[in-house]
Amino acid sequence: MKLSDFNYRVPKKLIAQYPSKKRGGSRLMVLNRKNKTIENKQFKDLLDYLDEKDCLVVNETKIFPARLMAIKDKTHAKVEIFLLRELEKDLWEVLVKPARKVRVGNKLMVGDKLKCEVLDNTVSGGRVIRFVYDGDFFKIIEKIGKIPLPPYIKREPEEIDRERYQSLFAQKRGAVAAPTASLHFDKKMIKKIKSKGIRIVPVVLHIGLGTFRPIEVEDLSRHKMDSEYYEVSEESARQINETIDRKGRIVAVGTTVVRVLESILTIDKHIKKDSGWTDKFIYPPYKFKVVDALLTNFHMPRSSLIILVSAFAGHKFTFKAYRKAIREGYKFFSYGDAMLII
Repeated sequence: MKLSDFNYRVPKKLIAQYPSKKRGGSRLMVLNRKNKTIENKQFKDLLDYLDEKDCLVVNETKIFPARLMAIKDKTHAKVEIFLLRELEKDLWEVLVKPARKVRVGNKLMVGDKLKCEVLDNTVSGGRVIRFVYDGDFFKIIEKIGKIPLPPYIKREPEEIDRERYQSLFAQKRGAVAAPTASLHFDKKMIKKIKSKGIRIVPVVLHIGLGTFRPIEVEDLSRHKMDSEYYEVSEESARQINETIDRKGRIVAVGTTVVRVLESILTIDKHIKKDSGWTDKFIYPPYKFKVVDALLTNFHMPRSSLIILVSAFAGHKFTFKAYRKAIREGYKFFSYGDAMLII
């Protein structure tokens, strides 16, 4: 298949600019791959589609306020710094805007507690910078940084985003974008799931800016994903493998979980304890070896996310569901409604 096969138009009014009034207040579209049925439900109905043998695998990555506003030390020109990943202590790969005004050797000031120097350029057009400060780096940016909302949310971050653009599963800091399928879960839903005997098992994939980077090649086999760091603990691997052995379903909460699990499959079709970097790009046709069901959101046209969903549900069926979602006013993207594919 080609990139153009995954194009569609989303009416602007359906792109959610704010989260639902409360967690778990979203709609849920349920796709049954076997019966080719599509149901309109509410997210609270999710439990009706889960069995006590099932295992929900969630991404416990935690977002940090990665957008920093700086000024150049001599000209006082304004510069935005977007933290991508820490290469070593105090040494970061970043994006800067406007990039043409930030050169190697420039010194930047972020408020009165954080300074940095541009050390190098990166292949992808970013910069490598070293920070100088007193105190705890992450405590400082928690106070002065901004939540990195996606580009299709056309507003500045607000106080509500610090809570709602972070899932209740978030434990390990390192993401610059949310695993959005997890945003729907409130404490009540989590408690009900556990009460039913369903396991909730964490893995980690620190989502980078590449999740929003457009695919620029028509031939999908030529696309290269940005590498993202993942971790799967021994305990998580054990619980997932026990579910596989007892013929339970592995329900991936989000496309990031799919990419982790499909990256670390062993020869005997089990999961192993592992950590590292993955650039796995899943596109049709693809035979899924671990994941049996997928909870996800509605994704951007021509994105790696909708391509993965189409590989899981089938291209024709996925786009039938998307057309229905548009007709019936579902909300799209990070703060939008959910889709369960079983």
